[in-house]
Amino acid sequence: MPDPQYVFVTGATGAIGKAIAANIAGKKTCQVVLVVRDEKKAIQTINQLRESTGNDQIEYAIVDLSDHHQIYDFAASWKKPLDILINNAATSPRMRKENKYGIEMQFATNVLGYFAMMDAFSGHLSKSPQARIINVASYWAGGLNFSDLQFRSRRYDNDTAYRQSKQADRMLSAAFSERLRQYSIPVNACHPGDVNSQLSNDLGFGGHESPDEGAETPVWLATDPEVLTANGQRPGFADQVDLQSRFVRVWRWFGYASLVTHRACQEEEIH
Repeated sequence: MPDPQYVFVTGATGAIGKAIAANIAGKKTCQVVLVVRDEKKAIQTINQLRESTGNDQIEYAIVDLSDHHQIYDFAASWKKPLDILINNAATSPRMRKENKYGIEMQFATNVLGYFAMMDAFSGHLSKSPQARIINVASYWAGGLNFSDLQFRSRRYDNDTAYRQSKQADRMLSAAFSERLRQYSIPVNACHPGDVNSQLSNDLGFGGHESPDEGAETPVWLATDPEVLTANGQRPGFADQVDLQSRFVRVWRWFGYASLVTHRACQEEEIH
């Protein structure tokens, strides 16, 4: 029997994250790690997932993904393999909030959290022949304002902040796709669908798709063997990948991607 694949799912106690974790755990060949900040919710979710999937190989790690120091500490302490990283955690508070370092919360979690997870665990992933990264973004992306990433000058609007954070996630996906090409690690961004969740409610929307429908594309990107051969093969600004005659909402973003990484690090001095 092959060794199990270790899969990180961030934000795994939310609607989409939980569905992603459940679908992957249901394959029985994966050891799923819920990377979350609320231990009570983590324990409840693990118990539910173990019962529904029959997979006992589910654990959790408590990490505040708005705190890059916690992410790098987590990476330093993780001594097991890592095969698949699914960045899903996101927040969209209606009022402007900051983390303890004074970074606007959406930018800290939705952008710098994704960046730090990919950066901190690149070494772990490079050791896996089946490694891949999936960044849950959104088709609602746009309006990235490099001159005021954190709404220090303009009026905060959580919808605007969310849209720009998801544009940054798409662009970071392209940047890391290039950075990790030497290790043959595919890095993909996807739109999960319109799911009724706490995040969508905070943005003033409902949702007409179920969590399982929202999880379908991230799970496909995380588990389908053909995805491993697709990384970087179709350059373009907004490229939709159709493998196995399936239309899926997947984009790989290239132009100007490195600017996100450079300017985010420069402004927040996270290194």
